[in-house]
Amino acid sequence: MNLKENTRRWLPKVRKMALSLPMALLAALVLVGINETGHRRSQGAVELMSHGQNTRSAVNTLLQSMLDAETGQRGYLLTGDESYLEPYNKAVSTVQTNLDRLRVQFMTSPEDMQEFAFLSRQISRKLAEMELSLRLRRQGNEDAWKFILHTDVGKEHMQAIRKHALELTARSDLRVEQGKAQIEQSLMLSRIGIATVTAIGLLAFYMYLRQAQAVQAVSHREQEMLERERDRLEGLVRKRTATLTELATHLQDVREEERGHLARELHDELGALLTAAKLDVARLKSKIDDASTPDVGERLKHLTETLNSGIALKRRIIEDLRPSSLANLGLTAALEILSREFAERAGIVVETSLESVKLRDALQLTVYRIVQEALTNIGKYAQATRVLVSVHAYPTHVAVQVRDNGVGFDPASVQPTSHGLSGMRHRVEAAGGRLALTSRPGHGTLVSAVLPLQRGESELPKIAAQVD
Repeated sequence: MNLKENTRRWLPKVRKMALSLPMALLAALVLVGINETGHRRSQGAVELMSHGQNTRSAVNTLLQSMLDAETGQRGYLLTGDESYLEPYNKAVSTVQTNLDRLRVQFMTSPEDMQEFAFLSRQISRKLAEMELSLRLRRQGNEDAWKFILHTDVGKEHMQAIRKHALELTARSDLRVEQGKAQIEQSLMLSRIGIATVTAIGLLAFYMYLRQAQAVQAVSHREQEMLERERDRLEGLVRKRTATLTELATHLQDVREEERGHLARELHDELGALLTAAKLDVARLKSKIDDASTPDVGERLKHLTETLNSGIALKRRIIEDLRPSSLANLGLTAALEILSREFAERAGIVVETSLESVKLRDALQLTVYRIVQEALTNIGKYAQATRVLVSVHAYPTHVAVQVRDNGVGFDPASVQPTSHGLSGMRHRVEAAGGRLALTSRPGHGTLVSAVLPLQRGESELPKIAAQVD
């Protein structure tokens, strides 16, 4: 299964998981809507109940005022005591206030307003009847006020007042009951809404958990696939790197073989020709009289010097190609000769600290080439006045160092195309070792190589620590 197929399988699950979020938001919005609706309905119900309770209270106050007025009026009629008129007057004054308050409350209800009009009319009649009786009593018309007192007119008026008051009270009680019913409906609606929203929320959460687990599983599989692909690519890179390393090592060996072959050819063929030419010049010189032909003698002398220079150049080239001193005298002596010749040629003081070490031929050549390349670089770039070449033997490895006091450089600025350093590094790593380059502008350069006596890299971290 490739990456595209996994992605196609993963996308629908992501969409389903993305659906749970809108569901949760919808549930939250529904809950807010239900809460707001319940609040408004409850607020209206509370206002309705408050209106009913206020109406009931005002009607009861009005009835009580009428009863107080009738009681005070009858007390004065029967006793003639003016003190009974005080509660009467007080009650009469509050009747109008109560009527005004009730009128304001009933303005929004035509039915209640009509009933209130009947009540107000009966109250006006009752007040007129009581005022007439009091006026006749003050005038001393005993028969008239007694006649009015013993008739059923006042009783009928009070009964009519109670009837209309009870009707208004019953309507206010009905409003209170309606308000209670609205509150109960709001509470029930809120309960249903909260239960529904809770169910939706739990469903959305369940979907989210399932899809999260599915996405996590897919992500885990994708991670495993990427790790396998990474391991495959790393293995491929290691394999190709090993192949390239083997190829580079092979090319290096071929190069050394070609250099050795070229050195032998130069030594055998060119050396023989130069030696033969030098012998021929010597025979010619012995047969020519220098006194009679001084010009010929000078030319023969110059030719001899030229042949000697050619032979010396041939020897130096052969030594550079394949140092004979390494095969004939060993590594220590070859490095001594190399250092001495470099010091004479470059005019630089070269110190050596060389310990005798037994190495196989290929490793000896590697050490020699490292020192040779390092000295070549010093002569070209370092502008040094002093160089130290050291070789130290350890039980499991050999350490090679070339240090100079030149201008130094920033190792990070070295281009990857620097073949000298790359060649040294490849030689060392091909032998199972490590090469370290330490330098800083104005503080010289140190080239360190650590090479195991037996091929293997297990001890190299400890070796590098010892070299540092």
